[in-house]
Amino acid sequence: MAKRSKRKNRRSGEIPAKVAGAAGRTPPWFQCDWLFGLILVLAVVLAYSPVWQAGFIWDDDQHLTRPDLRSWEGLGRIWFKLGATQQYYPLVHSIFWVEHGLWGDAPLGYHLLNVFLHAFSALLLLRILRQLEVPGAWLAAALFALHPVQVETVAWATELKNVLSGVFYFAAALAYLKFDRTRKPGAYAASSIFFVLGLLSKTVISTLPAALLVVFWWKRGKLSWKRDVLPLVPFFIAGISSGLFTAWVEQRFIIGVEGADYHYTMIERILIAGRAIWFYLGKLAWPADLIFIYPRWDIDATVGWQYLFPAAVLILAVALGCLCRRWRGPLAGFLFFAGSLFPALGFFNVYPFRYSFVADHFQYLACLGIIIPCAAGLALLADWMIPQKPWLRPGFCAGLLLVLVALSWQRAEAFKDPDTLWADTLDRNPACWMAHNNLGMTDLNDGDVDKAMGHFQKAIEVRPNDAEAHYNLGVALVQKGRVDDAIAEYQKAIGINRNYAEAHNNLGIVLAQKGRVDEAIAEYQKSLAIKPDNAPAGYNLGNAFAQKERMDDAIAAYQKAIEINPNFADAYNNLGTAFMQTARMEQGIEEYQKALKINPDFPLAHDNLGRAFFKMGRLDEAIAEFQEALRLKPDYTEAQNDLANAQALTRRASGSQ
Repeated sequence: MAKRSKRKNRRSGEIPAKVAGAAGRTPPWFQCDWLFGLILVLAVVLAYSPVWQAGFIWDDDQHLTRPDLRSWEGLGRIWFKLGATQQYYPLVHSIFWVEHGLWGDAPLGYHLLNVFLHAFSALLLLRILRQLEVPGAWLAAALFALHPVQVETVAWATELKNVLSGVFYFAAALAYLKFDRTRKPGAYAASSIFFVLGLLSKTVISTLPAALLVVFWWKRGKLSWKRDVLPLVPFFIAGISSGLFTAWVEQRFIIGVEGADYHYTMIERILIAGRAIWFYLGKLAWPADLIFIYPRWDIDATVGWQYLFPAAVLILAVALGCLCRRWRGPLAGFLFFAGSLFPALGFFNVYPFRYSFVADHFQYLACLGIIIPCAAGLALLADWMIPQKPWLRPGFCAGLLLVLVALSWQRAEAFKDPDTLWADTLDRNPACWMAHNNLGMTDLNDGDVDKAMGHFQKAIEVRPNDAEAHYNLGVALVQKGRVDDAIAEYQKAIGINRNYAEAHNNLGIVLAQKGRVDEAIAEYQKSLAIKPDNAPAGYNLGNAFAQKERMDDAIAAYQKAIEINPNFADAYNNLGTAFMQTARMEQGIEEYQKALKINPDFPLAHDNLGRAFFKMGRLDEAIAEFQEALRLKPDYTEAQNDLANAQALTRRASGSQ
């Protein structure tokens, strides 16, 4: 019976149990998973050692916890206020919230967490492959952990969402495989919880239930509705629902996917998908010239050669299907690969498509569909070709992995700071308008306005309809004192994207500087209509109303800005001034004190509070505030005059007594 069962397993495509290690025999040292796991973690730490000195890049500042979200109330907003964070992945932003409490803005902690979560995912993958009795399990786990295409995910702090969701993806899969063996409710519940936690980290893992069905088909050769499909129906419902919800939130509240960059016919989307699949396969097979932002392809349904990509994908799928009678593994791997990539293949609009149709971090989990069959094939080939020399196998694999460690280390070097990353991107993709734009922002922050303007102008030259580059050029022109030119650039940005809230706000600022206050008010109001939680626009609107002496409107605008951002010290200060101008002195004092509670080193608020005390005859308190303003800003002329007046009045009062 045992022999017949063994033959049956081979005919059905099952992996014989003996490939995982002969029963009843202690495996040699190089097959001990605990030792391999330790070596793998050390290899990952070595490969990613450049990130220990790395800083933050690109949009990290938009994803890491903002000042207005660093309180307990802010944590509640992360979970329950749509649009409070850059993307609605509340578990990720909660981790960022905890991290800020632990190490503030120091980048090291953020990077190390990504590295160790990635290494832990590799160990979970090893455990899964052992359960599935896949040959070459340790090689597959190492390839996943050390392949250079993973660097973008691990070295980029923002991609905590990728590595965290990956951990929950593997944990959910591992628990579900236990449920599949035992049918124990506890295992099913654990898998469900891990899956939901993963969806709260990044909804791309909604492909997990489909991936599990592929695994079951590979193992059994067929799927049973009752055993295989039905238990996964809740997973499908949760995954699809969360994916649609995330897409709606991003479209409605956050970044959106509007404009010509996203208008494609179904034929054009098929062309994108076909080319993307071959692109990702190529980068896995030969990870050379990895780029943070790859060139964006020109998609044209009238160009015949572009149809070769989807046609070749179809031919490959048919060829793998023909092998199914003997080997189901290759087709299963390809289905896993393409299915896991599906959310990023172009059939759905995702924000990065305005820069490029492909990105290394898109295939963080999908690459397993290629890595695992290749690792298994290498292991089986080694068993067949060198059965008498088992030491050759770990020697060959160690050499391969050392090469990958070196390549990953080299790639991680590019992520050490924004200048290095964007320079590396332009070196490999000279037409990357976004790299010019972001290098310009770095130069602008460093005070090199002329160099920044050069980058913004180059970005506009490459991509004339880039609203962000026009906006940034406007910011630079303001710093050069060229206000009229800045107005023109902001208007161009709005002409390209009428829903550009920040451009409306900045246009209002420069219009107010030109004395065109009514026009400025209109721009602030447009900004707030587009983005109601835009606290700076509300604050600026209050300032404009104050210029027009519409104090009640100014007070309402300041209060709205404070409601959006309770830590907005400038808004409290100006609200205090508005109250003082309407003879509500006690309320004015209260608002100044709130501003100083948030920012004790605020000279203007100290001076304003001193003036309020002065008007109320509280001279000692007024003098103390004026002195504090001068301690913080010794050349503060207004505070010097206010202090002199208060001291003179105090001396006269003392003399009269």
